[in-house]
Amino acid sequence: MKTINPYKYPTTVVVGNGEFPQASLPLEIIDNAQTIVVCDGAANHYIPTGRKFDIIIGDGDSMLPEIRKEYASRIIISSCQETNDQTKAVQHLASQGVKDIAIVGATGKRDDHTLGNISLLIEYFKQGITARIYTDHGIFIPAQGNTTIQTRVGQQISIFNFGCTELSAQGLKYPIRPFDNWWQGTLNEATADHCIINANDLYLIYLAL
Repeated sequence: MKTINPYKYPTTVVVGNGEFPQASLPLEIIDNAQTIVVCDGAANHYIPTGRKFDIIIGDGDSMLPEIRKEYASRIIISSCQETNDQTKAVQHLASQGVKDIAIVGATGKRDDHTLGNISLLIEYFKQGITARIYTDHGIFIPAQGNTTIQTRVGQQISIFNFGCTELSAQGLKYPIRPFDNWWQGTLNEATADHCIINANDLYLIYLAL
């Protein structure tokens, strides 16, 4: 059984073009990162913060001309329209052997992009990539099979089913089952310092900060 510590975060970070984080945890993740990949349009508001980064990646359509010129040697242009910039960044890192990734700035601004970016965590997981999204309010973590999750008593938690026909838990206030709609897995609560998810396929965990 795998154990997930949600606060032991990856040191490789993708910065998306959603709302730039304000909460202490995602900012701490950025400031302690060893490698930072910035998505195309995110460079416009990320670079003025003065924080370090390694590369900018995307289709190049959202970057300010002055950024494109100044950082030309650190820009990777991918014109593929079948993937978004978040996926381009994740796939680039995976091609370099990096399979454990933190994503910030993936939510906000546009609700459709937010939903798409979150659901992509499952697609990455199917490819052997464990990417987590850290927002100002919580953490999205993909998982499969039986998993122990470190929690705190009273912590809000949601479980979204992605194909499980068997799904149950210990350490949650309300029972879970193989839900057939996302809303059914929301608004649960941890009753101990860990919970155990028993499942036979993929699911997505949301932990409120």
